Amino acid sequence: MRPTFLCFALSLAAVGSCLTFSHSAHADKPVQLIFDTDLGNDVDDALAMGCIHALQSRGECELLAVTITKDHELAAAFADVINTFYGRGEIPIGVCRSDVTNGKGRFNGLAEIQDNGKDRFPHDLRSGKDAPDAVNLLRRTLASAEDNSVVIAQVGFSTNLANLLDAPADDISPMTGRELVEKKVQKLSVMAGAFTQIKNDKGQLYDHKEYNVIKDIPAAQKLAKEWPTPILWSGYEIGIALRYPHESIEQDYGYVEHHPLAEAYIAYMPPPHDRPTWDLTCVLQLVRPDRDYFGLTPVGTVTVADDGLTTFEEDPSGRDQYFTLNELQIARTVEALQLLSSEPPHQQ
Repeated sequence: MRPTFLCFALSLAAVGSCLTFSHSAHADKPVQLIFDTDLGNDVDDALAMGCIHALQSRGECELLAVTITKDHELAAAFADVINTFYGRGEIPIGVCRSDVTNGKGRFNGLAEIQDNGKDRFPHDLRSGKDAPDAVNLLRRTLASAEDNSVVIAQVGFSTNLANLLDAPADDISPMTGRELVEKKVQKLSVMAGAFTQIKNDKGQLYDHKEYNVIKDIPAAQKLAKEWPTPILWSGYEIGIALRYPHESIEQDYGYVEHHPLAEAYIAYMPPPHDRPTWDLTCVLQLVRPDRDYFGLTPVGTVTVADDGLTTFEEDPSGRDQYFTLNELQIARTVEALQLLSSEPPHQQ
């Protein structure tokens, strides 16, 4: 969808305002963020990490940990590539050992590429085999956090967070996983499900069973039934309405010879291709909740059926909301995501 000239002008003005004032508005209390991702299954996870690092450089958030739900050793390694590229290679990374999507993926192999005997992208974590268990890292991160201070963006499967709910007390904390979530987590945003019908390649509407749900349906069901804090759901329909402009990949990342996000995008599906921005949406809403990038429905309850279909029923006593979009929001939000994803690393 092409924005009108007026929408484009308004989007530039709004984004410009964000660029001018966002740092001072959040510098005193950056959003404390955990990013739970199936990095390697699609490139929007990588672009979302670029957004996070740009927002952290602006003082708007702090990335506490990255946890992985793609069970391949190079997923953690490529997460470390991205963190290191942005000058934050110390950020801890945890992994699951679930055997869910255990292939390398189209771009995680960038972590192994060498030029003239040296890593193209320097990083220390060579394999997920050397990373801690995701649930242990989640427990450690939450245990050390202030009460009601952490937000979580889950943009892969629900495996890690479902397992966290079942985690018993241990030497990390006398609280169970569920108790830690109740005490430490303010809200969760998940890229999962679909809350409108989707058009197929023939233009026919159908009930879409979304990838992040169907790859681990029991975990998604557990999360939907038992998670104790508010959940904001970014459905499949949101990401496909916000497509990352391939021109940005070709033009905005050339400030270095090799950029991990641009090379990941090209390895996943070369331009010209405007990839949906599913995972970026959760990050943007959690860190900038008051910018009107998205609408939110009234509260209600999300249910995950045994076949993976998600449904929402409005209920004033409910816990869940899902994202909505209008045309002006589409123009503004794509512009913001593009500018944040392509922003150069902060000079330490």
